[in-house]
Amino acid sequence: MPLMVQKTCAILLILLMFGCGTSGSLHHKPVTQGYDNSTPKVEKISSERFVSGDNFLLKNKQQLWELYVQGDPLQIGMTTGALEDSLLKKQEKVFFLKIEEIVPSKTRQKLLRKILTWYNRKLYLNVPEEYKTEIYGLSRYTSHDYDFIAPQYLRSLYLHGAHDIGHALQDLMLVGCSSFAAWGDKSADGKLILGRNFDFYAGDDFAKDKMVAFVKPDKGNAFMMVTWAGMIGAVSGMNDQGLTVTINAGKSKIPLIAKTPVSILTREILQYASTIDEAVAIAKKRQVFVSEAIMVGSAKDGKAVLIEVSPKNFGVYEVPNSNDQLLCSNHFQSDAYKDDKRNNETIKNSHSKYRYEKLTEDFNQNPKINPQIAASILRDTKSLEGGLPLGYGNEKALNQLLAHHGVIFQPNDLKVWVSSNPYQLGEFVCYDLNTIFGKTHDGKSLETLASVKFDIPEDPFVNSDAFKKYEQYRIEDRKMDEFLENESGMTQDFAKNYQSLNPDLWIVHYKVGQYYFGRKEYAKAKSEFEMALTKEITTLPAKQHAQEYLKKINRKLK
Repeated sequence: MPLMVQKTCAILLILLMFGCGTSGSLHHKPVTQGYDNSTPKVEKISSERFVSGDNFLLKNKQQLWELYVQGDPLQIGMTTGALEDSLLKKQEKVFFLKIEEIVPSKTRQKLLRKILTWYNRKLYLNVPEEYKTEIYGLSRYTSHDYDFIAPQYLRSLYLHGAHDIGHALQDLMLVGCSSFAAWGDKSADGKLILGRNFDFYAGDDFAKDKMVAFVKPDKGNAFMMVTWAGMIGAVSGMNDQGLTVTINAGKSKIPLIAKTPVSILTREILQYASTIDEAVAIAKKRQVFVSEAIMVGSAKDGKAVLIEVSPKNFGVYEVPNSNDQLLCSNHFQSDAYKDDKRNNETIKNSHSKYRYEKLTEDFNQNPKINPQIAASILRDTKSLEGGLPLGYGNEKALNQLLAHHGVIFQPNDLKVWVSSNPYQLGEFVCYDLNTIFGKTHDGKSLETLASVKFDIPEDPFVNSDAFKKYEQYRIEDRKMDEFLENESGMTQDFAKNYQSLNPDLWIVHYKVGQYYFGRKEYAKAKSEFEMALTKEITTLPAKQHAQEYLKKINRKLK
């Protein structure tokens, strides 16, 4: 079990000791009166096409699932669940298998289940009623295999805080997103354009079934979002008023209680805001339990801002009028956080500042941003000019080769491009909300909701030897982790091949060094750590760990 997870479990055990008052959560029932509770009838056209009245779910040629649903909260939830059904069960299984992989001990799993119940005891009080109703409708189609964790509805509710909890606990999910916006002189057509990578990693299987959801509620704005089965919150989305939201995690301490999940807050902004001021007003109403930067772009305002929320602070960051660009990684920029200790530690210790500087460099090299250039920035795996090579999969890269999705918005034209697998290297598929929400669709015969003539081609890197080696490196890296866990099994031939697949990435040398150190082969370990320190190491703490290993080794070799 990784040390960070062990520490996390220990901290959460302490939290559990203070636990009480969970009964309100366990017995909570969402509002269903006054809504259409008729069970949706789904026609299965094929294994990749399902239709229910005017609602449908289909898979396009780029392997993106496209969901179209409309109605009141209960009907949207039930119809979404009925259409997603097997996909919903699959995604839930994948997610919980990932948790089992991270925490294999049955005893610790039981502990985490208790913690989950306690930790989320007030979550239901911080989610708007209509979204609880929608989650309830959807949850009726989840699997009963995980009822031992929590009942269907509560389990689905808890999972909407997964991004927040994962980001707070650090080791459970990798979260390190980059986003940008350009308008005026920085945009090719003078109009607002935004791009983002969503680097939320919960395993390869979790990212296989990306979904582009188009939702037309009976109240508020119609909107789209890039998501996955079972998720009604928004991590990347745009509404039919030309307002966009994307979220970037900030540095958080482990919170004592779950409040409003950020994805639920951004869903509310999408559905009920059409301007930046309206988005800010909604954000001020909600209490969040982690730190997050919400980039909001607005066609009506012709610009983008960052709404920076945290449990005890709130700020809005706007660039000066003469600067027609906004860049964001994983640290806050508003005056409200200039003296924030955690934020300043993030700037100093993490990879956030490096990625921010890389965004700045890419913008300087591309004075007029259009969708194609935006895609090239999101796909950029290279280091800063004149810097050490990063290797592939380094968290200092804008493209860490693990993103769930990349997305590009042109709010004035209501166009959005969504990346297809692998990562953000596949085609960016274009969708036009004018045509999608402006007419009815025949889900039985429709091939795609996309405006295919505007698609951005896949990155040629996908077909390169370097990419093939990277994919093989990821397989070998999992084996390397097993060798480290078992403290045996690695051969010199394995180490040589493993490192040759991604030689510029620091971690391949660091892990082999750890293995030799654990087996008291100090001379071999020394050369590996020395090699790791010649590479671009992701964070300052990681670099310090490598230096500490060398100090210990030098003492052993005296």
